[in-house]
Amino acid sequence: MVSSTLLLLVVFVFDLIAFALAVAAEQRRNTAKIEKVGNDSYCRYDSDIATGLGVGSLLLLMASQLLIMVASRCLCGGKAMRPSGSRAWAIFLFITCWVFFFIAEVCLLVASVRNGYHTKYLSDPSYSCQKVRKGIFGAGAAFVVLTGIVSELYYVSYSKANDGQPSYDRDTGIRMGSL
Repeated sequence: MVSSTLLLLVVFVFDLIAFALAVAAEQRRNTAKIEKVGNDSYCRYDSDIATGLGVGSLLLLMASQLLIMVASRCLCGGKAMRPSGSRAWAIFLFITCWVFFFIAEVCLLVASVRNGYHTKYLSDPSYSCQKVRKGIFGAGAAFVVLTGIVSELYYVSYSKANDGQPSYDRDTGIRMGSL
């Protein structure tokens, strides 16, 4: 029980930091200014800090998801869960957790790559100075929160479905000794 509480606390802290990093990345998205060099105009992009914040958020979310999945054996290994409402919720939350995780990771990855690309190069402003759309890091942050909530609920449901399992140490099969 102590290990479960510690796991949930560590996952909560990872998710909280991942959320804070994603929000900070949204606030620190790069901006562009048109700069003239001779006869040519180029977009000059400012700092690249949002890329690092987005990648940090992505990695922390991945670490928290990995911790939950290793602790629950990803619903694939270990003993079977006892039939109950907790098992049904665990399966539903497992699927939902992975969907939210995937969406969060895609948002954070796309925004980080796009932000990083624009800060590395000067571009021709004839297409306009492109930037990461406002809200992509924010959407990633929202899905980080949803992933954190659902993954912790999943682990609690999984734990409830595994508590109080009967012991099958004795052979409970059909005996053919009387034939």
